Formats: sequence, structure tokens, C-alpha cells
Amino acid sequence: MRPEVLFSLFKPVTSLTGIGPRTGKLIERLVGPNLVNLFWHLPSGVIDRRYAPSVADARPGVIATMTLEVGKHKKPPNKRLPYKVYCSDGTGTLVLVFFHAHEDYLKKALPEGKTRVISGKVEVFGKEIQITHPDHIGTVDELDELRKVEPVYPLTAGLTLKMLGKAVAAALEEVPALDEWADPAFVGRQGWRPWLEALLEAHAPDGEEALDPSMPARARLAYDELFANQLALALVRRNMRRLRGRVISGDGRLRNKVVAVLPFQLTASQETALGEIAADMADEARMLRLLHGDVGSGKTVVALLAMLNAIESGGQAVMMAPTEILARQHLATIEPLANAAGVTAALLTGREKGKSRKAILVGLESGDTKIVIGTHALFQDDVAYNNLALAVIDEQHRFGVHQRLSLAGKGRAVDVMVMTATPIPRTLMLTAYGDMDVSRLLDKPAGHLPVDTRVLPIERIGEVTTALARSVAGGARAFWVCPLVAESEALDVAPAEDRHAALKARFGDRVSLVHGRMKEREKDAAMAAFVGGDIDILVATTVIEVGVDVPEASVMVVEHAERFGLAQLHQLRGRIGRGDKPATCLLLYAQPLTETARARLKILRQTDDGFQIAEEDLRLRGAGELLGSRQSGLPEFHLADLSVHSDLLAAARDHATLVLERDPELESKCGQAIRTLLYLFERDAAVRNLRSG
Repeated sequence: MRPEVLFSLFKPVTSLTGIGPRTGKLIERLVGPNLVNLFWHLPSGVIDRRYAPSVADARPGVIATMTLEVGKHKKPPNKRLPYKVYCSDGTGTLVLVFFHAHEDYLKKALPEGKTRVISGKVEVFGKEIQITHPDHIGTVDELDELRKVEPVYPLTAGLTLKMLGKAVAAALEEVPALDEWADPAFVGRQGWRPWLEALLEAHAPDGEEALDPSMPARARLAYDELFANQLALALVRRNMRRLRGRVISGDGRLRNKVVAVLPFQLTASQETALGEIAADMADEARMLRLLHGDVGSGKTVVALLAMLNAIESGGQAVMMAPTEILARQHLATIEPLANAAGVTAALLTGREKGKSRKAILVGLESGDTKIVIGTHALFQDDVAYNNLALAVIDEQHRFGVHQRLSLAGKGRAVDVMVMTATPIPRTLMLTAYGDMDVSRLLDKPAGHLPVDTRVLPIERIGEVTTALARSVAGGARAFWVCPLVAESEALDVAPAEDRHAALKARFGDRVSLVHGRMKEREKDAAMAAFVGGDIDILVATTVIEVGVDVPEASVMVVEHAERFGLAQLHQLRGRIGRGDKPATCLLLYAQPLTETARARLKILRQTDDGFQIAEEDLRLRGAGELLGSRQSGLPEFHLADLSVHSDLLAAARDHATLVLERDPELESKCGQAIRTLLYLFERDAAVRNLRSG
């Protein structure tokens, strides 16, 4: 139950005076449905009206607030021309300019011979000093109220700053004083004020510098959000630990057979990860582990050996991938190795229908099928397992937590391991995967050749096509990646369909196309043709970013590379250099390059270490965009910026750990305040994990 003290904050925004259904809908689309959502929508800029010069000293391009005597009104001969009002202050004349003016209103607001306070941006037009459509017109009594700093909020179409500012101000009047949930000594060391004071201060910036995320008011609010996040994760994790698992400890007979036929030796990182996984599976608590490794670091083999551990103990194992392409690829890697150990692996995706699907379901229910690889089809209602012991989930950030739980719910006390090849910085790891233990694969397998990465202006595309023709003639296969599927007015980018047509004109039927808007079957057919060598060049959007394995592909061209994120470019580059031939990645960019884009391309030229690249990407872009578009597995922070507040994240994590050690069910006075914090940030599910919650 949400504490009564917060009831007023969870009222709909339409409960505010002056916010009707239409405006309410716009605010809801921008920030969310409740008053509390307005608190987290902080100003992104300021309008400073404190500058109060004389007319003669007024600087063009600056907002000025001036006390003036109103002179004559000049009505234009036709409506297309502006209506002008001449004002002066003894040092010069200022012209107020109005288009599509209502004369009656202007004569009332600006009566000739009276003194008025005017505020707006000063401009010079010809010989006249002007303000076009002043922001404010008031009396001298209103001067003090006008000469101040106004917050500017991010808006959405149809919503004005005046409307939103009014709504935020009204919502802030509803805020109650809340008991302190943070450690008072820590708050004191940081020089922070109580939560309510920090909130009000963040919404009333006194200048541009107050918008900096490291300023005390904003840092305090960011810490509270991070503390709520870390506490919620800790409670979920503890609850998982409370659920009894089962001891899974195989005798190694199947794993030894697979290791004997591997064409390479396991890396030190793989050995370490396997030791950690085996220890987790042998423990009575359930395993919840993240296997985190860069492109080509050998996660699939680690996953297979973990699955065989479950099978040696009499259980079954599943591996879930986000796409059918990826599921089929995992099967292609796993099946020959599993066969060497005498274990059958099956595939279950949405495509399996009729008799073949029924046969798979019968095998799973009887226990004859020990390993099944597939998509979200694995946890549909009619899929029953005989003895599911381990669930492996690939590219976890592409699934929501509920999908992870649905799969784990298909057996008794199922151990869960999730894998990702998307390099994740340490700070994001704590916020997105704080409920898991982590194993990292840091070594590259032996024989992995570095990719020669080059950066070229897009004007040299003709040379690139000629070089591509030479490579293809020598037996190479190439990816050509474009950022968009079809023409967009907003972005001047050569889309995939046009590039496909242009390359087809030169290379004929040896070119194919794959993009996200195609049907799954068409995508698979195009990929299969590329993998099988029926085509030499695959034009694609970023659907090929994760997991596509074509050892023969040794060329990657990325068009408009400046429009991609660092981690995304690294993922794309990871699609090549998987065979024994030298590989080349060409990043084509359009001028002018922003500083961020320039830094991004430079980093890619310098390193192929995914973890280093991920840290740089976080620094350059912030967490919001880090995994491409926002993904379901990542928390969305409104106040915290992980590229700035990583030290606060570590402090929040330590505080959460300490709190739960001292007051496991949050029953003390401070514990009750912390419960309120969890509800304030809508972490209600975490509170339900408390025995007395």
C-alpha cells in the first residue's frame, strides 16, 4: 500500500486547476499521468530577465526588461504589415512590433502616455531598435516579479512553456515534507539540502550554471533516484536468493567429450566463468548470473558446457535468443558439439508448425529432448518441460524481466544465466543487472585477427565500390550497412533500398537486402543466401548488429557512420574478422562532423576492446541511448545521468547494502522513510518483496 503522505502526488495532472483534458493529454504524453511525474521533468534552460538596460545601452540578441513610456501606435495600411508601438525612456526609442495584431487588446495593454514594463529579445532592424512580440507587458508594480530568471522546460507539440510552467508550479505546491531516507552524514559531507528543498531549488534555477547535473540540488535528486534503483534491485536479488534452488552438479562425462572435440583451447576467462557457473549451480540458492563478453569471446561454448552440467544431473536446458536468425545460428554452433556428447538439440521458433512442432513438444515433455534452442516460443502456454533445470537467455537487454521470469517458471527452481555481447560499462551494469552475479569474458579466442578499420569521407564512395569489386572477385563477402530503410525527409541519408538498387546495377544478382520491415521469412532467406555463398554483398540496416555469424564475410562498409553509436559500430564491426582472412571495416562519414562523432570514429580506429569502447560511449552519449534505442532491460532515469553521477551510483549501492544488513525488512523509522522513497519512485514491486510489505 502506498503511504498516505504520497496520495496527493499520485493524483492525475488533470486534477490541477486550469489543466483540462486536452492539455492533460499533452502533459501525460510528455512526462506521465501523475503530479509526481512533473517533479522529475527538470528545466533544460533559463530565460534571464534580470538584464535591465536603457534603450541606448540595450544589446541586440539579449532578453532585456525595460521600463518605458508608451508613445504613439502606428496601425499598418494592410494586415500583412506589422502593427508598431513606439516607446521611449529618454535615452532612445524602442519599437514594439506585432504581426496579426488585435488593436483593441494592444491599446488596452499599452495605453499612450502611460509607463509600462516590457520584456523580450532586443533586435535591430534597419535603424530601429525593436522587440517583436514582447514576452511580457506589465505595470511598474510588476517590475520585481518580472525581473527574474524563468525556467525553460522541454516541451512537446501543442504544449506551451506557459502552460507547462504553470502545471509544474501548481504540482510543486502539493509536495509534502518527507522524512529523510538518505544517510545524514553523507548528505552533510556532500553539502546537500533536504529532498524537498533540493526539488524546489532544481525547479527554480538562478542561472545557466544551476542546470549542470553536478550542482548540489540536481546531484541530490539524482542520488535519491539511484538509491531507489539500487535498493529495489537488492530486494529483488534477495528475494531470488530466498527461493530455494536445487543442487545441480554433473559428473563431467558429457562436458569432457565436448572439450575433447573443440578446435581450440578454452581461454582463461572461459575457464573462470565455467568455475563460477558450476559453483552457482551446485549451490542450493538459485543461480542468476550474467555472462558478459565481447563479440567473439566464446559465450556460446560456455553456455553449452553449463547446459551439459544440467543434463549430467538429469535435467533439461533451454537457450532463448531474440530472433530466429540468432536461434538458428546458436543451433548451428551447438548441434555438432552436442552430438559429439550424444545429446540431441532441437529448435523451437514461431515457424515450427503442425507435426514437426508436435514432435518437439512431445520430446520436451517426455524428457527425451535435453537441449532446446529457440525464440520466445519457448515459454508459450502449450510448451511443457519434463525437468527444466537451466535457462540461458541471449542478448538479455532485448527481453523484459517478465520474459525472463516466464521462462524460469517453466520448471522447478530453474537456474538462469543471461548472456550479452553488447559491452556494458560498469555503471550501467550496476543499474541494469544489479540483481545478478556477473562473469566477464575478457580474452579473445586464439587466432582472432584484428579488423583493419578505416574512416573515409562519403565523397569517396566510388573508390569504395571499386575496391569492393576487387575484394568480391577475390572471393570475399561483404556487409554494406545503411542507417535507414526508406527515404526520410528528416534525414538526408542514402537508405538501404536505394543503396541496394545502386549496387545491384553494378554487381547484378549477387547482391541482396535485409532490413527490419521485412517479414521474418524473407529476412531468413536473404541471410541464408549470404551464409551459403549464393550472394556476395548483403545490404542491411542494423538488424545484422547482433549475433550474425558468417565466417567468410571479411568486408564491412558502414554508410553515414557518424549517425551510429560507438557500441553499435563496434557490434557491426564484430560481424567480420571471424574467419582466417584479414578483414576490413570502412566507416564512411558525411561532413560536417560534430565533435562527438569525430571522437567516436577516432576511438574505433584506435581500439577493438569492447569494454573500453562502452565506457567511452557512455562518456560521449550518456546512458539513455547507449544500447541503441532504449531497451526494456535498462532502467530509464529521469534525474540521474550515469556519465556524470557514477560516483553517486557506487555510494547508493553501498548505502542500499548497509541498510538491508541493518534493517532487512525496513521497519525502523529510517526504514519507513526508505519505503516511502521506493513508492515515490514507483518501485512498488520491490516493496512487495519485504515480509512486512
